[in-house]
Amino acid sequence: MNTNTLKEIDYYRIREEIAGFCMAEEGKNVLLEREPLSDYKQIELLKDAAHEWSVYISAGHTVPFGSWEPVGCLKSIIKTEGMALTLDQVKALGQFCTAIKKLKKAVFLQAQELSLYVLEEKTKQIPELLEAEKLIFRIITEDGQLRDLPEIVEIRRQIASLNTKLKTIMQRYTSDQKFYNILESTVPVLRNGRQVLAVKSNQQNSIPGIIHEVSQTAKTVYIEPEEAVRCSNELVQKENELLQVINRILTELTSSLRPYISAFETALPLMTFFDTTLAAAKWGMAHACVYAQSIKDRSLPPFLLQARHPLLGDKAVPIDIRFMEGKRVLIITGPNTGGKTVTLKTFALLSMLNQAGFPIPCAEGTMLPVFHELYADIGDEQSLDQNLSTFSGHMKNIAEAVLHADENTLVLLDELGSGTDPQEGTVISMSVLDELIKRKSFVLATTHQGILKNYGYTNPACINASVEFDQKSLSPSYHLLMGVPGESHALDIAERAGLPKALVKAARNYIATEQADVSALIRGLNRKHVELNRIQNEAEKKAQAAQEKYEKLKARETDLKRRENELKKGKQQELNDFLIHSRRQLENLVRMLKEGEITREKTLAVKEYISNLTKETHRLEAKTEAEAEKLVQSAKTTTVKTPDGGSVAEEGFVPGASVAYVVAGNTRNEGVLLEQTRKGVWNVQFGSIKMSMKQKDLKLIEKKNVQYKPSVSYDLVTEEVDGQSVNSKAMPPRPVFELRLLGMRAEEALKTLEKQIDLCVLNNFPHFSVIHGKGDGILQQVVKDYLSNCPVVQSFEHAPAEDGGAGKTYVTLK
Repeated sequence: MNTNTLKEIDYYRIREEIAGFCMAEEGKNVLLEREPLSDYKQIELLKDAAHEWSVYISAGHTVPFGSWEPVGCLKSIIKTEGMALTLDQVKALGQFCTAIKKLKKAVFLQAQELSLYVLEEKTKQIPELLEAEKLIFRIITEDGQLRDLPEIVEIRRQIASLNTKLKTIMQRYTSDQKFYNILESTVPVLRNGRQVLAVKSNQQNSIPGIIHEVSQTAKTVYIEPEEAVRCSNELVQKENELLQVINRILTELTSSLRPYISAFETALPLMTFFDTTLAAAKWGMAHACVYAQSIKDRSLPPFLLQARHPLLGDKAVPIDIRFMEGKRVLIITGPNTGGKTVTLKTFALLSMLNQAGFPIPCAEGTMLPVFHELYADIGDEQSLDQNLSTFSGHMKNIAEAVLHADENTLVLLDELGSGTDPQEGTVISMSVLDELIKRKSFVLATTHQGILKNYGYTNPACINASVEFDQKSLSPSYHLLMGVPGESHALDIAERAGLPKALVKAARNYIATEQADVSALIRGLNRKHVELNRIQNEAEKKAQAAQEKYEKLKARETDLKRRENELKKGKQQELNDFLIHSRRQLENLVRMLKEGEITREKTLAVKEYISNLTKETHRLEAKTEAEAEKLVQSAKTTTVKTPDGGSVAEEGFVPGASVAYVVAGNTRNEGVLLEQTRKGVWNVQFGSIKMSMKQKDLKLIEKKNVQYKPSVSYDLVTEEVDGQSVNSKAMPPRPVFELRLLGMRAEEALKTLEKQIDLCVLNNFPHFSVIHGKGDGILQQVVKDYLSNCPVVQSFEHAPAEDGGAGKTYVTLK
């Protein structure tokens, strides 16, 4: 990525802010070197890990590992024979091993409950360092102090004894009254690491010993008494002996850690991975961020929902940036200080943060592609050193973008067409946009040029947007309105800033004939856009309510099916019990008949059995039909409507109903219900055959929905023929000068427009107008999209404000 551009959009400032959340210095250093990536897998890995950390922390868990001092630089010391780590370095390795142990325990404990799949997999890759940790903490304590090992305890006891002896010797001099007039001070002082007495120079012979120093005034000499000399020498020897023992212990520890070098090398990048992703998660939670969905399919448009620039904090106004399918150029217009440049930077910054694996301050549903390169022309590039004018500086940046841009490139163009003659700047800008469109790059541009607004409207690859302006307060609201161009409001802002009203009035008179219609058109579009947003919000609320109702009814339908299955199981069990009982009774009767001659009593018993069997069979059949009827009645009240208006459940049995096609038994013949002859029995028409069938043998099937195809109504002008008014529908059709589409649906309007153009071509009719109205902008967009792609259309444009404005389009054919 271009580092100058990344700096321009504040990427490095945000990166440094995120790095401040790292636990360890090595993690912070790794994060401070991270540039936006272009590898989808690596980006998603970083985002997934950070998201799982967010889940972990949101569940109420504390950070599972602590910080550690740098350990990457210790490898060379451990590898070198005879080298010894210092106590601080051993402490750093101990902290690192402890952090690994705590991390493993925490992640493995919560992995299944919180679905920490990425963290769990990465944790499994960290080698075990428990033995190395034992070796380290057998030598030092957790705070990094050397333990009281047997080999050093005795030396430390001797050192303590010598210090006590030395203290006693010095006290004999400082506490004895006979030395009161000899000493300058009764407190021993240190000189060259030795305890000495401050003695008056004229009394130096009173205390035998070694003179270490003489004061600048030569009135005081610092003498180490002879007794103290011998004791201090022994103390130095013991302290040196202690240092040698400690060095030996550390050398042996360093040697024993040598087999774990590869484990430390493997563990370090994994631990920095955990540290950096945890830092990203903590930063994201502090700024109410989400993790954007990466777009792999280049045909899908980017979508930023409620995006906020992280450096603006609470002052940031959330904006939505929606690219439509097939449109890769966004042209933003509006007043100065309205937030146009901030919008450019916000889109680019959040895209780069997403590609670095960071969360971004947006709402859920945000989707962003992965850009391989970023170019920008933002601000004033005038340079005295390089002899560049403002325009030359802009052209230098734009030329670099045009030469290297492709479909994976994001280009930011701020104040496009400025810095030179407006007419020349505009044509250069349009040619630049043409080339970038040809290269399929994503482009965000801001401008005040009116021609570029029209370019954005007529070019099918572009979409206009504007920053909202409050006409009452004459100040920007910083909201972004997609789909409509904006006014610069230069005169309103100038008047508010203090420009005399007479000058402002004169300026308005100069442009009254040129820009009034356009301004009125833009204001109308802005009002329609606000109304459209209100309608869209209401529609979304209704759709949500319909979805909730759909879910409830779907659950009820599922419950009905469950009850039906339970009923079938109960019925099957009851039939099985009935069959077993009947079989046993029948076997007993057969055995009785076989045992002797047939008597009247036996004959009556058989008849009674058959009668009871028939009654029980009828009882079970009636019970089953009654339960089935209950289910049918429940199903009649459970017609589930999907959010799009379709039906997913069956209606009840209704004579002559259009949906009453049935499947009979196992023959799978379709028919229609005619009439119900009695309860549970229907006359059914199967083709040319009419049959009487039980309802329990029939199953309702859903009628296939017939797609409604609207008829196209095409009204042509009436003519006078021999003084009589004749409708031209009865005559060969001809095109009309003014085609009215008002009140038509989109499909009907499209067919009418196609018919008009066909008639124009056949009758050599090169000019006509289309009245589509403004409304919600649906017909307007349909007409624009069709005319943009029609090969016989040479040009089209909105009518002047006095002739319909944005509600009417003039069309010229080739």
